[in-house]
Amino acid sequence: MFRPTSWIWVFIVGASIFATGTHAEDTVVRSFSGGSAASMVGIVPAGEDVELAGPQALSADGQGNLFVLDQVNGRILQFDPKRPDSDPDVLKMPRDVQPTDLVVHNGDIMVWDGGVRTLKAAPDQSTRGLGGDEIQLEEVSSRATDDQVAISAFAQMGSQPPGSATELLDQNTRAAVVKTGRQPDRQYVASRSKGSVIADIIPDKGNSSVRIEIQTMVTNETIGALGLRVRDQLGTVEFLEIDNSDRFYVLAEDIPPSGKNASTFVVRYAANGRIEGIYELPLENTPLTRRFVTISGDGDVYFLRTKPTGVDVVGVGFRPLRNASVIDARPSRTATAQPYNNGKFNATAAVRPSNRQQAIETAFAFEGVQWKLTPANYGNDPDSQCSGFNRIRRPWYLQGKVNQEVRGVPYCWGCHGSLANFRQRIESGTLAGNVCTRNAPRPDVAGVDCSAFVSATWGLSVHYTTAAIPAIAAPVTNPWELKPGDALNKPGSHVMLFLRFTPDRKAEVMESSTGGCNGRVCRNIYPLASLLARGYTPVRFRAFADDQTTVSADAYQDSDAPTGRKSAATKTATKRR
Repeated sequence: MFRPTSWIWVFIVGASIFATGTHAEDTVVRSFSGGSAASMVGIVPAGEDVELAGPQALSADGQGNLFVLDQVNGRILQFDPKRPDSDPDVLKMPRDVQPTDLVVHNGDIMVWDGGVRTLKAAPDQSTRGLGGDEIQLEEVSSRATDDQVAISAFAQMGSQPPGSATELLDQNTRAAVVKTGRQPDRQYVASRSKGSVIADIIPDKGNSSVRIEIQTMVTNETIGALGLRVRDQLGTVEFLEIDNSDRFYVLAEDIPPSGKNASTFVVRYAANGRIEGIYELPLENTPLTRRFVTISGDGDVYFLRTKPTGVDVVGVGFRPLRNASVIDARPSRTATAQPYNNGKFNATAAVRPSNRQQAIETAFAFEGVQWKLTPANYGNDPDSQCSGFNRIRRPWYLQGKVNQEVRGVPYCWGCHGSLANFRQRIESGTLAGNVCTRNAPRPDVAGVDCSAFVSATWGLSVHYTTAAIPAIAAPVTNPWELKPGDALNKPGSHVMLFLRFTPDRKAEVMESSTGGCNGRVCRNIYPLASLLARGYTPVRFRAFADDQTTVSADAYQDSDAPTGRKSAATKTATKRR
C-alpha cells in the first residue's frame, strides 16, 4: 500500500515558452563506423521487410564510462566519453550469450538473454582497462528471479518476461485486459547517490498524470515526491536515476490520440523535487533499439543513435524550464523518413472475414510449437556465412541444439506458410531458419519472416509484405485503441502483431525477428512512443473492421511446401462485397 505524503506537484507546459535559458544542442560525443574492427560496431543493413539494426543498448557505470552492446559482433565496447579519441576496450562475451539488452552498475555487467545473466572479466583480466584492451568475459551467475533491482532495471526498456498467455487466449479475460488502464507500478533502482531505492508510480486523475514517490530500500525514508503531467496521454513512465548531485531523472512518453508527434523525454528534478528541465530524445527515424538512453553519475544524458553507416553516441541537450505546468514536448527536429520500397504497390486487395480469437491462437501456436531439431534441420557446422555482415545462416537460438527439442518457429528470410506446412517441411528434413537477409531468399529453408508471420495469423496463405499490408489493413487512428490481433507496421521494414498494453502502458507484441527474438517468433515488450516515433503505424486487418469484406479463395489455400518470397505486391486481388 502506498503511504500518504506531502506532494510537490510539478507540471511542465510549453517548454519553449517557459525556458529559463538557451536550449543546449545535442552533441555527438563518439561515433563508431560499421564493421568488425576494434573501433567499429556490427550493422545489419536494411532491406525489403528488414529494418536496419545495430547495437541494442547503451549503459553507463559509476566511473562515467559508457558501454555499447555490439551484439552483432558478440562483444561490448567500453569507452570514456570525456576521451573520445582513445581506443575503446573490447569486452568479448561468451559464445553461448546472445543478449538484447545491457545494464552496468557497481562493477556488474548484466545482460538480458531471455533472463538476466551477469558477466565479469576472466581471471587475470580487468574491465578497468586503459583503452584499446581486449578482455574476455565469462558468466558469473544468472540473476535470480527475486533480484528486484536487476529485474526492474531491465524492465525499464521492456526486457522482461511477457504476461500471462491465458489472459489473451481466453476471449472473456482478453476483453478485460484490453480495457484495463494504467496500474500502480513499483520500480527498484540502484541509484548513484542514494543506493537502492523504491519508486512508486501512482496513477492520478485521468491518463495524463502520475505521482512518483521515492524511498530508500533500507530505511523506507521518503526522499522524493514528484508529480508529472503531459498534454495528452502518458505512456511509459520509468524512474531512471539519482545522480551525484541528488537530482532525479524520469523517462516519460506523451502520446496524442492521433499517434502523431509522440514524444519521449527525460525530466530532471532538483533535489527538492522541483522541475529543472527536460531532455528531448531524438528518436525520429531511427531503427529499433532496446536501451537507447542512459544517465551518468554526473547527470549527463546519452542517447544511442543507429545509422546505416554506424552509430553515434549523443549527449542530449538540456532544455531548462520554469513555471511549467504541462509537458508539451513535440518532436520536430528530424525530417520524415522515406520507407524502403523497390517498386510501387498498386494492387487492390481484398480480405476474408476473420476474427481475433483465431489470430491470437495462431500467433501463440507459432510461438509455442515444440519440435526436434534433427541434423538435417540443423545443417552443416560451421554453417554458411551471410553476405554483408558478421552472421551465419542458422538462427542463434538453434545454435548447438542439434537433436534437442526447441520452441518456436524460426525466422526465415523470404519464407512463408502455415504452421502445418512448417511442421511438414521440418519432418521431411528441411533446413530450419535463415537470417541472411542480405542474400536472396532460399527455397530449401523453412520458417517465417516478420510479414509472413502476421499474414499467417490473419489467415492469409498469400504473403503480404510490410509494403503490401496497407492494402489489407486500415490505420488505427488512435494508438490507444489497438486491440489484440492488430499490428504495428513500418512499411518496407518490419511488422509486429499487437497483443495488449502492459499494466505500465508499454506495448506487448509478437514478432518474427532476427534480433529482438534471436531468430524466431517470440513475444516482446516495447515503449509505445518509441515505436510510433520510429515510423511504426498502428493498423487493423480489414476483416476485423468489416466482416463483409472477402478475399479470393486461393489466398487461403495452403501450398504443400511454400518456398521463397511470395509477395502480395506482385499480385492483384479484387474486393467482393
